[in-house]
Amino acid sequence: MLNTERLKKVYGQLEELGVRQMLVSDPVAIFYLTGKWLHPGERFLGLYLNADKQPQLFLNDLFRFDEEIGTAKVSITDTTDLVALLKAYYVDPSAPLGVDKELAAKFLIPMYDAKIASGIRNTSLAIDNARALKDAQEIEWMRESSRINDRAMEQFKACIREGVTEKEAASQFLGIYQSLGASGYSFSPIVAFGVNSADPHHGPDDTVLKEGDTVLIDVGCKYHDYCSDMTRTFFYKTEPTPEARRVYELVRNANQSAEDMCRPGITLASIDKTARDIIEAGGYGPDFTHRLGHFIGIEDHDFGDVSQANNNLTQAGNIFSIEPGIYNASAAGVRIEDLVLITEEGHEVLNKYPKDLQIIE
Repeated sequence: MLNTERLKKVYGQLEELGVRQMLVSDPVAIFYLTGKWLHPGERFLGLYLNADKQPQLFLNDLFRFDEEIGTAKVSITDTTDLVALLKAYYVDPSAPLGVDKELAAKFLIPMYDAKIASGIRNTSLAIDNARALKDAQEIEWMRESSRINDRAMEQFKACIREGVTEKEAASQFLGIYQSLGASGYSFSPIVAFGVNSADPHHGPDDTVLKEGDTVLIDVGCKYHDYCSDMTRTFFYKTEPTPEARRVYELVRNANQSAEDMCRPGITLASIDKTARDIIEAGGYGPDFTHRLGHFIGIEDHDFGDVSQANNNLTQAGNIFSIEPGIYNASAAGVRIEDLVLITEEGHEVLNKYPKDLQIIE
């Protein structure tokens, strides 16, 4: 059903942008507002929002459903003149129309050419900013998603055994997640052995585990459509070299220091800087090749990040990753990642799985 509190947040954001009407086309945003997943493929899907009117859901007859979701439903077909329909009965032509960044050009350009409104503006931030402030239900689902991820990681470790390939280990993860109550992956798991751990987004391949390897596991699952995401780095059979141990401890210190400073009202860039300064001071600055973190929710990568370029302030209800890494093929590839919730008082780390250096026997 239509979530009126979330809708109020979106209308508040639209008011700040100076727009009173918006056409939402992103299926994720429509799910966020209505609780209904709709996947129209190449066909048009749109939720028309206007603070003075009931929301209108435009849906192709191929995807018709009978349940009530709190919006009016406008039936369209493959031959409907969508622009004429919107212009004649719904969109206020004297006011600007907001659209989101997912509206395909094949729909947007005809609206623009027909002067469907006094102007067309990208108001994606109205949805993105609302989604960045998680409500109590979203927070609890994300806590549980991370609890499952914590429990799963111990079982994933058991998949790391002599002679296994990255692909073989990763192929066991989905069943483990489902046995713990998750519906599936939030993204394809990363399993990287040895030198492959120095590739931040390595896809599991036929590399065979061998004694002395670094083992990087970056995984996440979905619970009630909300994502988790966590990375841990292990060593197989033998003690890491002194340099590899130093790399590990630098990353762990960067992760912990960045988490410790999290609270409302600080810039996201300052969190990134705290972690990056530690790694740079340790002599591995060039090997930390990505931003510190990303926002997360219904999507593994929601809008928003923890980066040097983002001077927005943290707010209670934000959930984002803290995932510093050092990717040095001659030493080790190490990443340690947790999800952090900004609370009114400070922060809560959603992941509880240990971060002490572990050797898989």
